[in-house]
Amino acid sequence: MNAAVSECTLPEKILLAAHHLEETGQSPFSAEALVVSAWQKYPNTFGLKGYAEQYPDSNKVLSSIMGEKGLAKRGWLVKVGQKLYTLSRDGRQVLRRLLQGDEPVQKASNEPIHVPRDQDKLLNTLFGTTALQKFQEGRKQEWTFADACRFWNITESLSAEVLDGRLDHLTAVLAELERQIGLGSAVLSNGRSVSADDVAQLYDVHSQLSTRFSRHLTLLRNRAGRG
Repeated sequence: MNAAVSECTLPEKILLAAHHLEETGQSPFSAEALVVSAWQKYPNTFGLKGYAEQYPDSNKVLSSIMGEKGLAKRGWLVKVGQKLYTLSRDGRQVLRRLLQGDEPVQKASNEPIHVPRDQDKLLNTLFGTTALQKFQEGRKQEWTFADACRFWNITESLSAEVLDGRLDHLTAVLAELERQIGLGSAVLSNGRSVSADDVAQLYDVHSQLSTRFSRHLTLLRNRAGRG
């Protein structure tokens, strides 16, 4: 372990463990997966006392995620479901600072990345939503559930399984696009240039809508279950 990582705080180590999960395609990730990832990366920090190499101390990790000073309260993680999390925009910025001391800084590419057709269509749709427009204009207090439904492309007639599938898919696609673009850019079919910060803003809107309308989503799931 180099000096940079050994000097990381406990929350920073958990953030690095969360980054590892996303790098291996787990987004969103469960609290349990983060417990295991943190322990595997830093057994001396997150191992059970006396059995550090054999077992994780789950309480140590969970309290650092959910506690009053935890990563969720700090705004480094976003809760997107029951014990399901993703890295937030702030969390990713902290990560970039941490990783720059650990790895070569990623250089911006002069060549914009190619976005697959389905992702191109999704981004064009999201950039035209009222939810994003209100967010950018500082009017997110005016968000309605109709704004959220259009952003997520959902209707009240969807089954709970399809509903959760749409939300999880959007989370995964945005996280993957932000990683792919990195410090470079992508050009959409309409000529719009998109940076990782643009995608991160969509990610923020998605996360905040999920929090704002969590009760509405629960009611939809329950109604679908009774149907």
